[in-house]
Amino acid sequence: MTKLVEYFISISSPWSYIGLDAFAEIAAKNDVTIKPYLTTVVEENGGIFSRNRPEIRRAYWIRDLKRWAGVRGKSLILENRPELSDPTPASFFVIAAYLDGQDWIGVTRALQHAFWSEAKDIGRPDIREAIVNAAGFDGSALLRRQADGDVQQKWTGDRVHARETGVFGFPSFVYEDELYWGQDNLPFLERHLRGDKP
Repeated sequence: MTKLVEYFISISSPWSYIGLDAFAEIAAKNDVTIKPYLTTVVEENGGIFSRNRPEIRRAYWIRDLKRWAGVRGKSLILENRPELSDPTPASFFVIAAYLDGQDWIGVTRALQHAFWSEAKDIGRPDIREAIVNAAGFDGSALLRRQADGDVQQKWTGDRVHARETGVFGFPSFVYEDELYWGQDNLPFLERHLRGDKP
């Protein structure tokens, strides 16, 4: 029987990037339908942007990211990144792809790889168009769609749903009303999907 997992993701979250492929693999193995919700840190629920954390915690965060990136086979550019614009609008490409029945995971992967592994400025429309074109998608179509009403409505609604669901950080997964925060919680999600509900 198909299982539904609500997937809360932020394009600007390196943890979302690190865990994306692992989650997609778990979903494929366990007959999961993924319903994505895109937003940013939900401060109303206690989420904290990394830039607002004490330096000692930021330093640990970077070390932990590097350890997990190695485990997941990802490369990250975390230090000496160039000044980049807000990556949030890249979410509109992913939402448009999802609403249009396209491979939104592939679009997400391409954009996050460019942002976190290559330090590309995905906040710029011309750059994200080129990135998704190179990944085999129609970047011009996604660029045209990003301001459409249904895309913007989902973007707004996704944040409301994240707040009401109790999400504060990314990635987060909800299955049968159980919330799992962080890609390091994927083993617990997979156990739940196989019948071991906590």
